Amino acid sequence: MIAKAVYWDMDGTLIDSEPLHEQSLIAALRSAGVEPPSDLHARVVGQAAQPVYEVLRDQFGLNLEFAEWINRKYDHYMKHAPNLLPREGAIEIFRDLKARGVVQAIVSNSDRMVVDVNLRAVGIHEPAMRTISRNDVRNGKPDAEPYLRAAWLTGIDPADTFVMEDSVTGAQAGLAAGMKTIFWPQDKIDGPAGALVAHSAEEVRALLGLA
Repeated sequence: MIAKAVYWDMDGTLIDSEPLHEQSLIAALRSAGVEPPSDLHARVVGQAAQPVYEVLRDQFGLNLEFAEWINRKYDHYMKHAPNLLPREGAIEIFRDLKARGVVQAIVSNSDRMVVDVNLRAVGIHEPAMRTISRNDVRNGKPDAEPYLRAAWLTGIDPADTFVMEDSVTGAQAGLAAGMKTIFWPQDKIDGPAGALVAHSAEEVRALLGLA
């Protein structure tokens, strides 16, 4: 049975943008004289900018104010964002759901400027598209607020909704919102208890009733 609504995480789930986030993070750190550990991105994936900054400041000695650090990171990101591509198999699922009349929204822990440039890059920045950025809520993922805001905007009961996520942080938010949550990670890692795990686009299709 097809869901009434599907809410998509953006970075890493719908769009293959996590490598660019990592490159931008590294570039901003190195510009401040900080050499990041090789597993830094894995530690912070799915988190919003402010908690990531606090990790960099408290654990790695980043000596920049938040505004300066985020400006450096986004300066690198925005230069390269127009070249972003969708995650393999994801846009096809997105378009198939749209063709069947399923309501969809983008729910991201990224800032509004990142959401907009990413969606333009893959050709789905439409006037009627409902999008929730970190700037639109008080509490980002793993809090339920971003997904509950999507439910409020669409007017659809959370119980009739699927969430698409590639990070544990995001999947926790979907589950906290009372939504069926598909955990589709880039690597074969365990998801939070209660999530429906998929390791391919075909498995996602089956869970969504598109197979």
